This record gives sequence, structure tokens and C-alpha cells, in this order.
Amino acid sequence: MPRKATPLTDSALKVAKPKDRPYKLADGQGLYLEVMPGGSKLWRLKFRFGGKENRLALGAYPDVPLQKARQKRDEARRLLSEGKDPSAERKAEQEAQQSNGLTFEMLAREWHAYRVPRWASSTREQTAAYLESDLLPALGERAVNSITRPELVALIRKIENRGAHNVAGKCRQWLNQIFRFGLAKGVVETNPATDLDVVAAPAPETRHHPHVTFAELPELLDKMESASINTLTRHAIRLLVLTGVRPGELRAAPWSEFDLEAAVWTIPKERMKARRSHRVPLPRQAVAILHQLQEITGRYELVFAGRNSSGRPMSENTVNKALADAGYKGRQTGHGFRHLLSTELNSRGYNRDWIERQLAHGDQNEIRDTYNHATYLEQRRQMMQEWADSVDALCSGANVVPLRRA
Repeated sequence: MPRKATPLTDSALKVAKPKDRPYKLADGQGLYLEVMPGGSKLWRLKFRFGGKENRLALGAYPDVPLQKARQKRDEARRLLSEGKDPSAERKAEQEAQQSNGLTFEMLAREWHAYRVPRWASSTREQTAAYLESDLLPALGERAVNSITRPELVALIRKIENRGAHNVAGKCRQWLNQIFRFGLAKGVVETNPATDLDVVAAPAPETRHHPHVTFAELPELLDKMESASINTLTRHAIRLLVLTGVRPGELRAAPWSEFDLEAAVWTIPKERMKARRSHRVPLPRQAVAILHQLQEITGRYELVFAGRNSSGRPMSENTVNKALADAGYKGRQTGHGFRHLLSTELNSRGYNRDWIERQLAHGDQNEIRDTYNHATYLEQRRQMMQEWADSVDALCSGANVVPLRRA
């Protein structure tokens, strides 16, 4: 019985030095790295097909890292289990790519570049991340006209099986857009990504962002004051409470968007989810916090400049981690402060349009939303000042009786 190879490690691959003659480092199941006298390191796969021993080149290390080489080995062994010759399949795929001249990765990146100017920064980042993590590893090297609908169904099902139903939905949407883009350009013959939602797995019941009650807010803010967290994080949580903006809108805010004398924060449409500029009235308490922040980050472009690089905003996980570490995991998130604000202001009887505009929500009636340009800035200014004052009063121990608004 042949001796089982000990799996390779990245550290072993990095330190492997060339010798006078080529030598092999085996990883198992036919995969090995051949180290050449000139210093190049080449992945090979030894396999048998039709009673004959063959070799398949899988690329050079480190361009093809260990994990990728193992993926290529597993794909080749899957073909063998189906009675297919990996070498012949590779040759056919290369010929298809040469005749077509376009891979899925090439088309996907062209589509992404075309869409970028039309997206908010958060959408750009999210799309790029999912392309790199889910779509390109599976389809990137394939000729676009060779991709079939069953392959896409299997890919989406794999994403669903790990519980990432939202990611699966986004990937279905983007696959359809990529192939539609190819159809419009005349470089693909069909769109295999249509109607993938018909076979989508049922998603679990939507859970809203958790949030504490208004009565529990003083205890939460008190814990944040005494917690061993960065001052910027503490101020960010306070500002989320006082403004109701999305965490991403806050952490990436540059100082140029703030007019502290007028107590207004204007977020351009490029940074907004609804692609509509948003004016945020700042209560006195928020202005005071921003003046404190100016002493810390005023010399930088960003209000919440990152600790390791002032040109990048604080991490999107910073606020949620601080809340979780303080005992609020599953009870409060940064986004949850928006739900707390909405719940409380609605219960106090404020005008629904004021609240929705403060939260930068679009109107569910699309026609009404298109023509409703009212920002209700002054009404929202009074509403948010009363909100901030009620938070202060509650934190000071006063018996707060919220006013109901007509």
C-alpha cells in the first residue's frame, strides 16, 4: 500500500529552495509541487485515465496558491469520477476561450466598471466583494458562452446551503445583469441566469435589527461611557442615537459635509442608499460632539478616520463589536438605533413624513416619492432637538413624558 503523503503547508512551499535537479513535494491525491533548478515552482497533478498515467499542469506557485491548486485537483478528480479526461476537458475549454476570446471574469469586470458610477460606494464595495468571493472563483476562467443554467443553479444552491440567502439573492441579480450586459454588447448568445429566483430556496424569516427600548437607552449609553473603547467609537454611538443616520453614512463622513454653524449635515447622493442627497439637522448635543471630534480628527479628511490609516474610515464592525462586548450582542446594533428612533418618534405622534425623511427612506408609493421633494428640514430640526432633549432628560434621571404631536 503506497505511503500517504503529508499535506503541504504554505510555509513549507515558501521555504522550498531549488536544487541541482528538479524535485517534488507531494500534497496527496496525485497533487505535487515540482521545484525546478531555476527556482520556479510548478503545480502538477498525476492521474490515470484509460489505463494510462498522465500529468496535468495546474499553474505556478505562488500565482496559484495552495488552496487554489487543491481546488483544481478536486475539480479534475470530479471529472475523472464522471468518466472524463481532465486533460481533454482543459484543452476543449482553452479552445473555447480562444475561439470566443471572452471569459466570465472579463465580462463581469467590464460590467462592474460600467455600473460603478451609478452606485453608492457601499454597493460598489459589496458587489466587488461578492464577485471576488463567490462568482469569480467558480466561473472566472470559463468562456462565457460555455456556462449553463444548471451550473448557475448549483452555484447559487451552494451559497444558500451555507445560510447566506441574502448573498444568494444578490448573486442571482448580478449574474442576470452580467449576462444581460453581454447580450446587449452582442458577445453572448443566451442569458442562462434568467429566472433563477424561481428555484430559490426559501429564506428564513427576516429579522429586524435588534434594539433596546427607550427606557433602556440610559444604561446602554452609561456602559459605553465606562467601556474601554476608542473615543471615536463612543462618539459615533452617540451620534447614531442623535441623528438616526445609517452607520455607513456616519463612519465614512468627511468634515466637508458638515456646517456646524448652521447645524446641518449634507450627505451627497453618491453616498446615499436611495441615491438622493440628504440634509440632517443637527441638535445642539450632536454639534457639541462634533466640536469635540474636531480636536481629534479635524486635521484629517474623515471625521471617523481609521486608527491605522487616516485616509480610511473606521471599520464597519467597530460599533457593533463595542456594543457586543458591552453585553448587547443580539440586543442592539448600530443600525438598530434607527429602529429605536423610528419606534419612539412614531409612538409620540410625530408626522410620519418627517420621520421617514429623517431616516432617508423612500416613499413606498414610487410615483409619490418621485414628486415629493419636501425635506421638512425645519420641522425635523425641532423634532430631533426634542428627541435629543428627551434622551438627555432620561439619562439625567428625569421622569420623561413624551409629548404627542399633532
